[in-house]
Amino acid sequence: MTPTPGSAPTAEREPRKPPAGTPLIVIDMLNRYEHEDAEPLVEAVGEAMGAICGLIERAHREAVPVVYVNDNYDDWTAGGSELCRRALDGAHPELIEPLLPLRASAFLTKARHSVFYETQLEYALRRMEVRRVVLAGQVTEQCILYSALDAYVRHYEIVVPRDAVAHIHRDLADAALSMMETNMRARIINADALFAEASPSASRMLR
Repeated sequence: MTPTPGSAPTAEREPRKPPAGTPLIVIDMLNRYEHEDAEPLVEAVGEAMGAICGLIERAHREAVPVVYVNDNYDDWTAGGSELCRRALDGAHPELIEPLLPLRASAFLTKARHSVFYETQLEYALRRMEVRRVVLAGQVTEQCILYSALDAYVRHYEIVVPRDAVAHIHRDLADAALSMMETNMRARIINADALFAEASPSASRMLR
């Protein structure tokens, strides 16, 4: 097919590449907090909110990819907007509003614990050409742990900011962090170390 005058052939048009850099993956933070384990989780989320919001804000300022992956709660018609609305209508909207996804954020839904299981995340990461992921959100001893394992078996380097993940059971969360560090070679650090200006290796964590 002959292109029209003044237009480039379709084959010469390159698709826009996703932004470079280690992505920040925000896991399951759109939650109504109306389940039986909500009380201890709400307390832990309150403690982690500052670090999680700080990571998201800094990532956007540094043009670092931010990917939200959230449980769809078995509603296969629910997308990002609907899950945000439902979470805001839940028991603790003050834990939702500060970290609502911006338009620049990618949003994927999942049905099980791991962010990789039957989702498009692996394809998206390949398109970004990244080798490292940063996991933040909830729950440390559940979805964070299983997502880290799936990242490890896919040969990604893993970073988990210990103060930017929330738990239900503190003892299990501590054990999960130890498992991720020992068995999955995850780097367990504080959130502010991801952008520590004093450490060149740390300052490249999300770049």
